[in-house]
Order: sequence, then C-alpha cells, then structure tokens
Amino acid sequence: MERGKFIVFEGIDGSGKSTQMKLLGQFLAARGTECYLTREPTDSPFGELLRRCMNGTMDTDERAIALMFAADRVDHILGEKGLISKLEAGITVLCDRYYFSSFAYNGGFAPLDWVIELNRPAMELLRPDLTVFIDLDPEEGMRRIAKRGESDRYETLERQRLIRAKYFEVFGRFGADVAVIKSEEDRMQTQARLREEVVAFFGGRI
Repeated sequence: MERGKFIVFEGIDGSGKSTQMKLLGQFLAARGTECYLTREPTDSPFGELLRRCMNGTMDTDERAIALMFAADRVDHILGEKGLISKLEAGITVLCDRYYFSSFAYNGGFAPLDWVIELNRPAMELLRPDLTVFIDLDPEEGMRRIAKRGESDRYETLERQRLIRAKYFEVFGRFGADVAVIKSEEDRMQTQARLREEVVAFFGGRI
C-alpha cells in the first residue's frame, strides 16, 4: 500500500488556514483521495491544557507552553490512531499547524534554538511532505480577529508581525518545501490557488 501524504497548514492568526484546509479536504475526497483532517493543539489532555494557556484561563511561562506543544506533537505522531498510523494506512493527512508553528510562535518569545531542540524528536519521526503557508498581512489579520470578537495570548499586532517574520526565517533556515498562498478576501480565490499547488504536488494524479 502506498503511504499517504502529509500536508501541513501554517499561517498567522486570522489567515483562514483552517477553512482552507477543510475546503481542500473536501476537494481531495471528491476525487477519491481518502483524507484525515487534524489539528494542533490536539484534543488530548495536552491540547486541552494548551487551549487554556491560549485563551488566558491558565497563565504560565512561554517555555512551559513550548514544552507542552512538543509533548502534544509527539503524542499526536505516535498515538494508536496518530499521524504515522494514518499515513501508513495510505491516508492523506491534512494538519492544521505542526512544528513550524512552535518555531514561529514559541520561538518568538523563548530561545528559538531551544524550541527547535524540543521538537527534534518530532522532526526525526515525521516531516511534512508539503507545508502550505497561508500568508496574510498582520494588520488585516488583526481586523479579521476583531470581527471574531475574541483573542488569545498571541493576537496583538506587534506579536503577529514578529510571528510572520519568524515563519519566513525558519522556512529559510530549514529549506522547507513551502507553498506560500496569499489569503484573499474571497476564500474561494485562495482555495483555487491552493488546489493548483496541491494538484501539482500530486503530479496531476488527482
């Protein structure tokens, strides 16, 4: 059985990456590609703690958050129904955030090299076949967040600017295979560009 593909979605807050991932999953499924959609933080106990840190109901140091993300990620990879098991079953996995999120977010507010080392086990276990970065100006991202009516610990303009810059820094550092897709106001325009990239990635076989 051919191994499934592992496609990761990254972006600053408000970029629409979660919506784009869901739309792509529908597109691939309609063309006969079995897909599993997942996210980080996960729904595990690690993920629940992380969501409390994000929304401000639990206050802790950035280094503790980075450690929890690294633990959640390894559990996500190796769990009984985790990423590796899905891929080995021939299922294409679409994941909303992965270790580049830790590098860009945690690595903006804790020592980046330390955050990278925390994630070394995940990098050795499972690297993305393709990373999709849904790109958006931080100013527009903050406008979208304001419409949503709630925010988390990273959702200030200053932090979003730093996070976006950190993403491009680490993409260059690791020579990652990244498709940068501009987040358009019309989400289907964004999706059309994304589908072009993914069809090319599959060699036109979908």
